[in-house]
Amino acid sequence: MESEELIRQIMSEVMANLGKDQVSFAKKPAASGGVDASSYPLGEKMPGQIKAATGKVLADFSVAKVKSGELTADDFRIAPETLEMQAQVAESVGRDSLARNMRRAAELIKVPDAELLQVYNALRPYRSTKAELYGLANDLETKYGCSVNAAFIKEAADVYEKRGRLKAE
Repeated sequence: MESEELIRQIMSEVMANLGKDQVSFAKKPAASGGVDASSYPLGEKMPGQIKAATGKVLADFSVAKVKSGELTADDFRIAPETLEMQAQVAESVGRDSLARNMRRAAELIKVPDAELLQVYNALRPYRSTKAELYGLANDLETKYGCSVNAAFIKEAADVYEKRGRLKAE
């Protein structure tokens, strides 16, 4: 079985079993209150509420500010609240899976890129033991408060174990 196909199959099984672990993708209030499809596109209809992780609002962005160095790469990282608003828009049109993905992404914003890459590599079949995946999940939860993603990784570890896709200890 091709690696990509295997990953799709495993992720499908993880998603099907996700609700059994008390993982919550509960709607969180956005800083601006609730939004729905009538608020979309957010950048046009709510530009003052769209923020970067650095706190800059959408109106602060221009090519001139990029050229002058006033804006840095960090200013182009989305804020968790903005992803929550996107999740609410997705839910309002019945795109619950997309909303869950937005919430998982919002939780990961505070995780440094190098650690995210380690998570990605660790989740590939045969790259980690179950203990390593559980340790990674616990680190994400304790260091960054990523409880939803931690539960997701633990669930993946359990599925990998069941399917024989863990690294030999």
